[in-house]
Amino acid sequence: MAIPGGWAVEERTERAPGGRRRVNLSKVPQVTALFWAVKVLTTGMGETASDYLGRTLGPIPAGALGFAGFAVLLVLQFLSDRYRPWIYWSAIVMVSVFGTMAADVVHVVAGIPYTASAVGFAAALAAVLTAWYVSERTLSIHSVRTFRREVFYWATVLATFALGTAVGDLTAGTLRLGYLESGLLFAAAIAVPALSGRLAWMGPVAAFWSAYVLTRPLGASFADWMGAPAGRGGLGWGTGPVTLSLLVPILALVGFLAVSRKDTPPDVVRRRRVA
Repeated sequence: MAIPGGWAVEERTERAPGGRRRVNLSKVPQVTALFWAVKVLTTGMGETASDYLGRTLGPIPAGALGFAGFAVLLVLQFLSDRYRPWIYWSAIVMVSVFGTMAADVVHVVAGIPYTASAVGFAAALAAVLTAWYVSERTLSIHSVRTFRREVFYWATVLATFALGTAVGDLTAGTLRLGYLESGLLFAAAIAVPALSGRLAWMGPVAAFWSAYVLTRPLGASFADWMGAPAGRGGLGWGTGPVTLSLLVPILALVGFLAVSRKDTPPDVVRRRRVA
């Protein structure tokens, strides 16, 4: 699936010490079919990894571990001077794990129903996107070349994961659709932004972020279906084995992207050739 949007090349420069110009390179990948494949796999892995850690270590140690991994990988991403597949996708994995934990804490610990948490996370996402647009006059991920835009980007990503988790649990649990049926529902829903470029239903930025939100419940629903016991409508494979089965293709695809540079932004490719 390729969400429309093209690649908007926007050279951002700053003055480095000594008066030299420093070009800010892209910090996020190009949006390709492989981007969406890895994204869906990370959402599923984040769901089952969060459940496995919570049941194995307990909610508090698992939450501390998830936050630590999330913080470390996010720091590495911010310190990187350009898009680097291993760092970026490792950060996405930890956002998926920690975002799932955050959404679950709101429901399990605070006792807030999924309907309310879904509305709350949707409002948080809208607030972040509004602040991003008011500050930068763009919501395009292809313009993520400065520290401030990267902060907005990752805040948006975290909000989408939390929202997607709440929506997926809402359909599967509160609305009693079940895991498989929820997965099929979101697979159908994601066709709307996927087709928007050809049928002109929405702009490229709206299509991208709509699809981004939907990949979360899509991947998580199918992962839950594989891991949940038969008594809960699942296949009974267990959250640990499902997590490992999703980790293998993630590692393979990210390794391929790192070597092939299939999703490396053009400005990063040009700079590496010059270097």
